[in-house]
Amino acid sequence: MTSAKQKSTQTMKPATAAKKLGVLLSATPAEFQEGVVSREELNSLQAQPPAWLADLRRNGPHPKQVVAAKLGVSISGLARAGIDGPLTTEEIDELKDENPAWLEHERSIQAEVRKEARRLKDQ
Repeated sequence: MTSAKQKSTQTMKPATAAKKLGVLLSATPAEFQEGVVSREELNSLQAQPPAWLADLRRNGPHPKQVVAAKLGVSISGLARAGIDGPLTTEEIDELKDENPAWLEHERSIQAEVRKEARRLKDQ
């Protein structure tokens, strides 16, 4: 005899879902932070983001991995510069406009890292 197995729904913690969505968990609505997120719900949020998610992605506050990507530096580069918290899009744009010496230096380091990674990949 064969028994029909129920397909279990894959769920994740809100922190994991927020990371996959590229948003700061503490900035999400309470109902998102307090529940669990299924794979189907995550896919739906990615395909058709609600207003709160679109606003967070557009204006922030952004988690450090998003801040680093928007500035073109590594997360370590942010830490070396003393930036250890989330930043809004406006704050990121101000940093880009100011282009402080540390940002220029970290961007050059990141460019060298990418160049070396390409060189190793092409070997």
